[in-house]
Amino acid sequence: MYAVIKTGGKQYRVNQGDKLKIEKIAGDVGANVVLDQILTVVDGDNVTIGSPIVRGASVTATVVSHGRHDKVTIFKMRRRKHYRKSQGHRQSFTEIQIDKISAK
Repeated sequence: MYAVIKTGGKQYRVNQGDKLKIEKIAGDVGANVVLDQILTVVDGDNVTIGSPIVRGASVTATVVSHGRHDKVTIFKMRRRKHYRKSQGHRQSFTEIQIDKISAK
């Protein structure tokens, strides 16, 4: 059984027991989080596709940790114009573990 969820503007295919890094969400480490924007639920041959979401379906997950990804360096330059600009960015994330996928 797996589901396609939407969180943080991205879509993820998740199975029970999976760990994944998503955009940062509020919640303490060890807290349970219910994700209710489920786009598709597949249970064997039974496929449920939402329009746009599946009503009554939810995914329960546990927050494992919060952190920040590696730094991405942005460097802009115009040759012969003495223009150089350097900037860095680290995106925050929340790591979750999928506990349960339920579809009604």
